[in-house]
Amino acid sequence: MQPPNPAAQTAFGPIVLSAIEHHEQPGARLVDDDLAASFLPSRLRLLVGLTRIDALRRAAVAASDRTGPGLWASIACRKRYIDERLSDPVNEFDTVVILGSGLDTRAYRIARHSDLPVFEVDQQVNIDRKAAVVQRVLGAAPESVHLVPVDFEQDDLMSVLAAHGYRPDGRTFFLWEGVTQYLAPEAVRATLRQLSGAATGSRLIVTYIRQDFIDGTQTYGAEAVYRRFRQRSQLWKSGLVPEEVGDLLAEFGWRLVEQAGPSYYRDTYIRPTGRALSASPIEWTALAER
Repeated sequence: MQPPNPAAQTAFGPIVLSAIEHHEQPGARLVDDDLAASFLPSRLRLLVGLTRIDALRRAAVAASDRTGPGLWASIACRKRYIDERLSDPVNEFDTVVILGSGLDTRAYRIARHSDLPVFEVDQQVNIDRKAAVVQRVLGAAPESVHLVPVDFEQDDLMSVLAAHGYRPDGRTFFLWEGVTQYLAPEAVRATLRQLSGAATGSRLIVTYIRQDFIDGTQTYGAEAVYRRFRQRSQLWKSGLVPEEVGDLLAEFGWRLVEQAGPSYYRDTYIRPTGRALSASPIEWTALAER
C-alpha cells in the first residue's frame, strides 16, 4: 500500500468547487465546467448533488469563506481567468501543457472541439487516478490528451515531456495552476529554468501564494488556512511577492504581461454575477509570454 500523499489529496478541492459552481444559474457562475462533477468519486458526487438545493449551496460557500475568507471566489475566478486566456488564442498555439493537472477537466473540454495536443503532467498517483477517471467517464482518453507522470522536485521535466511526444519547438501554452506553493523554492526555480527553453511565442500562466502569507507576517484573516498548510503540515512551502514576480520571470526569459488578484476578480467576474462575494488577497495569477 502506498503511503498517504497529502499533496495529492488536494486535487479534489478545486474540482468540487467547480462542480458546485455549476449548480448556479449560468449568469451567476464564477466558473463554468460541466464535466467537473463527473470527474469526482461517487461519495463526492453525492455531496455535490445535494448543492443543487440553493440553501445547501450557499451554506457550502459560506463554510468555505469562514475558513479562508475569499478563497472560494479566488479559486473559481482563477479557473475562469485561465479558461478565458486559453480559449481566446487557442489557435495561436501548437500545444498545451498543464503542470499539476490533478482532476482538472480542461484538457477534455478542449478535446471536444479541437485536436490540439494537451499534455497533463502530475505526480504518478494523480496520473493513475486521472487515467481511471477518464476511463470511467469517457470510456477512453482522447487521442490528443497525453498523461505524463513527473516528480517536479526530482525529474527533468522537459526530457520527460519529450519522451511522451512533446515537441519543444512548438508554441506552448503552459498552465501552472495551484502548484507552486506545494514545491520547495528551489523546485519552483528549477521548473522555471526548464521552461526557459520554450519556443518564442509561448505563454505561461502561473498561480502563487503571497510570500507574506507563507512567512506568517500577514494572514489576511485566514488563520485557519495558515494553521492547516503552514503550522500543522507545512504542506505549503513556497510563496512569491507580487511586485517581484516580473523580475523572477524575466530571469528565465519570460515577460510578465499581467497579474490578476482580488480587485481584478471582483470587478471582472464577481460583480457581474450580483453575488455578495469577495476574493482573497492570498493567491495571485500571473500571465507571461516569450
